[in-house]
Amino acid sequence: MNFIFKFNISTNMNAGKRYNPLEFAIWTRRTILFCFLISTIPVLVFFFLKWGFLSIPWQPIAVLGTAVAFIVGFKNNASYNRLWEARQIYGGIINDSRSFAVKARDFLQDHETPAVIHKIFDRHFAWLTFLRYQLREPRVWETLSGKQSQEYMEGRYKVPEWTEKLEDSVAPYLSKTELDQLLSKKNRASQVLAVQSAHLNELCKAGAITELQQLQLQQSISSFYDQQGKAERIKNFPYPRHFSSITTYLLHIFVYLLPFGLLKECAAIGAGTALEGYSVFLLIPLTTLIAWVFITLDAVGENSLNPFEGGANDVPITQISKMIETDLKEMLDRKDLPEPIVPVNNILM
Repeated sequence: MNFIFKFNISTNMNAGKRYNPLEFAIWTRRTILFCFLISTIPVLVFFFLKWGFLSIPWQPIAVLGTAVAFIVGFKNNASYNRLWEARQIYGGIINDSRSFAVKARDFLQDHETPAVIHKIFDRHFAWLTFLRYQLREPRVWETLSGKQSQEYMEGRYKVPEWTEKLEDSVAPYLSKTELDQLLSKKNRASQVLAVQSAHLNELCKAGAITELQQLQLQQSISSFYDQQGKAERIKNFPYPRHFSSITTYLLHIFVYLLPFGLLKECAAIGAGTALEGYSVFLLIPLTTLIAWVFITLDAVGENSLNPFEGGANDVPITQISKMIETDLKEMLDRKDLPEPIVPVNNILM
């Protein structure tokens, strides 16, 4: 039954108003079925076989439920913080990219040909491309490899970094020499910034920019390194496994014990009426609902812990990168603007 804790609200950004109830029902259909089964079996055995010993006091279950609620809430809070920090990182990349571009354009336009300025801009687009491809690389702890995620993605959206070759995406921005050099590196995003820095140093030596102007441009590159490092930290450091594990174990225990703790309470509802004995069947929808709520809350947190993996609620780094490219190219009145990334089935990548 471990599949219930791999349930996935396939976590890029959903650009719709909200998920509708039908979507939630489809996403959680396996969880609903599981909750229905663990609620039904104890009731049937209790009712038909008269095994009264199955009933246990509800008070310990309530205490356990409180503990589970706290730890799931803690996990969801940490999950939201990771997601929001990831969006702040890309917000910083947007601002720093615009600042870097306008300084490079204004510092160089009186001393260098447009081709040199375009080359600096294109190399920055290459950095954005390398970075988003690196952030989309799968990790063992991420959730998109699960069956539920794959089912949700099928026919709804595609992750561009998984369907388009890196070489094809980055080739328009780099010379053949630079492309071959960078593709041989492990951390290509980091190395393309080093190439950019070396080029700015050459321009300073040639007198195209002053040392003060070079310093300002280098500060922007340092900021890009900083933002990249923050993104890599989120990508490469999972939510601590001991917290994740204890949440799973406690949730398992709680949902399995829950129906046994409510057997006697539900059976007593119809005492002295025509429903006497049959009221225990109220436990089925009641326990199904409670267990579904806890499992779904945990699943929402689990699927927001890795905001760069390519899910439906992650940071839309592909769209942001293309938006930056458009902004910067328009600074130079270039016409080769990228195709805008638009939501597909309300999902923006």
